[in-house]
This record gives sequence, C-alpha cells and structure tokens, in this order.
Amino acid sequence: MTYQTFIRAVVLTIGACAAGAASADTVGCVTTAWKLIGANHKVCVEAFPDPKVPGVTCHVSQARTGGITGSLGLAEDPSQFSLACRQTGPITLPDKLPADEVVFSEDTSVMFKETRIVRLWDDKNHTLVYLAISRKLVDGAPANSISTVPVMPWR
Repeated sequence: MTYQTFIRAVVLTIGACAAGAASADTVGCVTTAWKLIGANHKVCVEAFPDPKVPGVTCHVSQARTGGITGSLGLAEDPSQFSLACRQTGPITLPDKLPADEVVFSEDTSVMFKETRIVRLWDDKNHTLVYLAISRKLVDGAPANSISTVPVMPWR
C-alpha cells in the first residue's frame, strides 16, 4: 500500500465515521493544573443530543492538555473521559436503528486520535447503550466508559 493510498483510506474512514455524528455544546471547563505559560490543564464537559434518537442527551467529560502545545492545538489529550446519557424527553426510536452507530466523535490530537461514542441497542432489555472509547489509528487505548438509557414512557 502506498503512502497516498494509506492517507486516502484514513481520510475516507474519518469522514465516514464523522458523517452522522452529533456536534457538542460545551457546558464548562474546570482547571486541574495551572500552567505558567499557555493554557491550564483542564477537564471539559460537553453535551450532545443523540442525532437519531430524540429524547436522549449525553454528557461527556474529557481531560484537555494545556501548556504551550495545548494552546497551539498540538498536544495529545489523554484518554481520560466519563460518559452519562439520560432520557431528557420522549424517546422516539427510528424504524431501522442500527445495531451499533457512532453518535459522537471528537479529535483528541492533531494526528489520528479521537474520542468516539457509539450507540448500541440491547434488544432483550429494550435499552440504549452508549460506549465511549479512545481510538488511535495505530494502537488504541483500553480506556472506555459506558452509560445506558432504558427506553420507557416519558413521565
């Protein structure tokens, strides 16, 4: 495989994964370590609705690297995150809900590392399962977090 073929494959894969993913709103950030030069290290919380399942909102917290490289967008954020998804309104399941689907994706480094949240459907328990993972092109990380939302009548 040539270098150009490899890069094309990576770009197509990233584009396909991000196509249906939701965008997040920043709820807020808390400083975890003060830096003399550049941005502080922090943990940020973002909220996003499931793009295909109205009535579900997820919150993800992620560590953000500060310092000079963090300020310039060149740092690799650590694979440290937490996930909580809840029913925030009436849930409407689409007719054809895939067995698993990426609902959120965010780059955590300049080159090929991302936090990805995948929705799974647990048919036996009638529950949406959201799994946050860290993905790296060459080698992934075992860091993960899970949250479940049972599909029940609203109020």
